[in-house]
Amino acid sequence: MRLQVFVFLLLQLTVLKLDAQQSLFVKDQGITSRVHQDNMGKIIFTSRDIALTELTEKDFLSNYQLTNKSNLFITVFMPHSLTNYMHQLAPALTADSLVKVGNYQFALLVDNNLVYRSNLMPGAPYAQIQDTVTAFCKPLINDKGSLWSQSYWGRFMRNGGDSALTEGKHVLSMEIRPYVQLAGKTVVGDIIAAGTLPMQVYRKPRIDITRIRLNKIRPYDGFDVSKEKIDSNKIKTLIGNINEGVFKGINGIVVIDKGKLLIEEYFNGEDRSNLHDPRSVGKTFASTITGIAIEEGYLKNEQQQLKEFYNLRSFANYAIQKEEVAIKDLLTMSSVFDGDDNTDSPGNEENMYPTDNWVKFTLDLPVNLERPKEQWHYFTAGVMLLGDILHKTVPGGLEKYADEKLFKPLHITHYQWQYTPQHVANTAGGIQLCALDFAKYGQLYKNEGKWQGKQIIPREWVHKSFTKQRVLPNASDEYYGYLFWNKKYTVGGKSYEAFYCTGNGGNKIFVFKDQPWVIVITASAYGQPYAHPQVDKMMAEYILPAIINKDQQ
Repeated sequence: MRLQVFVFLLLQLTVLKLDAQQSLFVKDQGITSRVHQDNMGKIIFTSRDIALTELTEKDFLSNYQLTNKSNLFITVFMPHSLTNYMHQLAPALTADSLVKVGNYQFALLVDNNLVYRSNLMPGAPYAQIQDTVTAFCKPLINDKGSLWSQSYWGRFMRNGGDSALTEGKHVLSMEIRPYVQLAGKTVVGDIIAAGTLPMQVYRKPRIDITRIRLNKIRPYDGFDVSKEKIDSNKIKTLIGNINEGVFKGINGIVVIDKGKLLIEEYFNGEDRSNLHDPRSVGKTFASTITGIAIEEGYLKNEQQQLKEFYNLRSFANYAIQKEEVAIKDLLTMSSVFDGDDNTDSPGNEENMYPTDNWVKFTLDLPVNLERPKEQWHYFTAGVMLLGDILHKTVPGGLEKYADEKLFKPLHITHYQWQYTPQHVANTAGGIQLCALDFAKYGQLYKNEGKWQGKQIIPREWVHKSFTKQRVLPNASDEYYGYLFWNKKYTVGGKSYEAFYCTGNGGNKIFVFKDQPWVIVITASAYGQPYAHPQVDKMMAEYILPAIINKDQQ
């Protein structure tokens, strides 16, 4: 009798399985392995990236220690592909339509409490993957900066995860569901995979500053070593936090005090000889060369308009307002062009880079007459265009002119430009120098344009650059000069104002207004949302207190 029941159940399961296969909307990969079969509907956690063909149950984590240097990977085993699940939510849509309106919904819970839920944007992964894949691996946390993991885990941490994952024991859970957007409404399906992982959280490392040694500073061309005191314990604690991964992707810290080298520390394999890509820090160099070119008469002034350099009628979307765009509008990122890197505007820099002529791309852009006149908007293409104007105007072209008028006087010989498709030095960003040469550049501005007795940048131009030309929208008491930013740090109840260059990844050159400091941060947290906030925290809690509270040893 028991045998008959067993056979009957086995037959029923076979029929159900066949029915399920026959009812699939699109053919998918099905069950890919024995591990897949045994863990259907589960999310498995591993400490490293393991190919599906090599994964065994011995690799599954049953508990985990979460630190600031953690690497944690997920493997998801589903009975069917995403498209088949989305079809159940919107049976009237074709597979091609489903990929455009739906995707996975990921949810993270801590101790059974929902902390963060996020719908992946439709279209990624692309259609073939959504149609066929039934098992996949992804880095959930990746200390090396995987875009997928840092984006999702970073959003989780900023939206409640940071406060939920306090020191001690917790249970992290993940749930994956399908969703589609129909007529403005989001329809979410049942859980298709889930997993839990008990963990011990150690995100506040115990730093023994007695075991940390500050770098022994040596003179550098243009910089003697300062004899000023600092709160060395603050800097040691900062170094410990960088080494422990509390602050990520930091490569160098240089502090100049009264024109002398006060602090110089390097991380992640860099040293004083390494060229570093500071991304948009390089934009400010366009302002410097503009000021020199005006002083030498190659440009009349910053009020010169685009119509003096380009036949604007030969480009798309001609408008009289384009002709009235002045060099000053490019310097202050307040031109009428419909370009804003912080929105999906036509002039977003990501639309420019794939084209074969960036100048044409920029001058072809439409104008935006809805934006208030002279309102600041982050416009990389405009700074690139300024570089092209300089290249057309100065003798020998931009690269040669910058070398003769800026880099050689500063004794900077080791540097590398990036280039536009027309091989013009790219003022959109990315010029590579070592950290100490970036410090020279900042000190040049601190010296009101003078270096070792020679006036390199006109003093008046430095003052214009350090004038609050535009208010930064959506920021409190922050401004923009001539391709310089402006903000204040508050330490011990006192405000410290700086003009600064800034670039993706957390790169900075600070020139303090009423203090004798130039501070350089080189960093490579490119594309990470924490890049700039962590530098602000380093400045306010460690670097500035260390040089303000000089009596502490």
